[in-house]
Amino acid sequence: MLKICTSTTHTLAMSGLVVSALLFAAMPVQSATHIFASTLISSKDTKIRADKTIIIENNKIVSIEDGRIEGDNDDTFIDLSGYTLMPGFMDMHTHLSFQNEGPAGYMKRFTNNEADYAIDSVVYAQTTLMSGFTTVRNLGDSLNETVALRNAINAGKVPGPRIYTAAKSIATTGGHADPTNSFSKRLMGSPQPVDGVINGADEAREAVRQRYKDGADLIKITATGGVLSVAKSGQNPQFMDDELAAIVQTAKDYDMTVAVHAHGKEGMKRAILAGVDSIEHGTYMDDEIFKLMRKHNVYYVPTILAGNFVAEKAKIDGYFPEIVRPKAAAIGPLIQGTFAKAHANGVMIAFGTDSGVSAHGDNGQEFALMVEAGMSQMDAIRSATYNASKLLRIDDKLGTIEVGKLADLVAVKGNPLENISLLENIGFVMKDGKVYKHTQE
Repeated sequence: MLKICTSTTHTLAMSGLVVSALLFAAMPVQSATHIFASTLISSKDTKIRADKTIIIENNKIVSIEDGRIEGDNDDTFIDLSGYTLMPGFMDMHTHLSFQNEGPAGYMKRFTNNEADYAIDSVVYAQTTLMSGFTTVRNLGDSLNETVALRNAINAGKVPGPRIYTAAKSIATTGGHADPTNSFSKRLMGSPQPVDGVINGADEAREAVRQRYKDGADLIKITATGGVLSVAKSGQNPQFMDDELAAIVQTAKDYDMTVAVHAHGKEGMKRAILAGVDSIEHGTYMDDEIFKLMRKHNVYYVPTILAGNFVAEKAKIDGYFPEIVRPKAAAIGPLIQGTFAKAHANGVMIAFGTDSGVSAHGDNGQEFALMVEAGMSQMDAIRSATYNASKLLRIDDKLGTIEVGKLADLVAVKGNPLENISLLENIGFVMKDGKVYKHTQE
């Protein structure tokens, strides 16, 4: 029997991260893996279970047993005594191919090629996985690089989370995701649906079909202005009703969900009535929007961390372009308060950080911000497990620790229900039945 204890696991350094010697495909094939944990949060309900052994064969959970069961001689035993074991976390709003760097980041639109974004994405994907996030939605990239990243991860070529990517976001001319905002006239040209810029219902349909052709898993639109785009408004509506209807109807034809960047109320209202699946950020939601979201079963993905991050950076002279700075200062601090009201009003909430705005690997900080705003520790964990799996429509295979589900598991020393900040330092990560991280004490 191969035994692995938290106090004796040998670790190695890889890309600046401390990871297990069992890293990525190095684990020998065993007949079963037994994981004993002092505390289990399955996320299928709000119960806490003590002293459980999870038995995994290949990449699936085959049994959940009481007590410590080490298995037979051919089995691998992982001792997580003193740890809380949970389903792998899911972040519903990431941007894996970039990370905010202030003024230097804005220049990368002119200096980076596809390969630059792709290589950066490999680094950020590994960082995200090691922080305990085994599944993410990537809501917008530059040149479809996260489609290639997803494929490489799925093929076992590089370590990273399961990725559901929107590829290039869809905007209207001059909208938040128009990649030519702030360019000189001779450079901006006239981006088209293939570039993620549309005008009118026909082009909206074409853009969705292009995303499908490019290999995207879902659609992301920017229904209002945004904070970091080099444009004046952060909240004006940017799609007409017929454009939104065309996007949603076409997306449904391809079995794709629609995620909506939105800060202003009118843009959110139009999108919800069109039939979208989630609202991201949602800064200026009010009671009317909460009611509509409940009625139409629309999820809210808050991204409090990103709001706090840009608000702090707005205080630094020169960090953002002057046209961006007032938006960051005004919109950023409001998101946590909006989240508190949405939660109190019974809106369905799925965990999301907008990582890439803030640093990859800091995703776990969102948990404490949610709890600070009034959500229970258990509900915060379930927002990143059960709720997120429902939004992704993968709750039949992920999101809870149950027999028959895929073995995506994370663990932390101690009890996160007593100290939610523990989730910022994940000690154990398993994805698809393979151990990627198991740190020493």
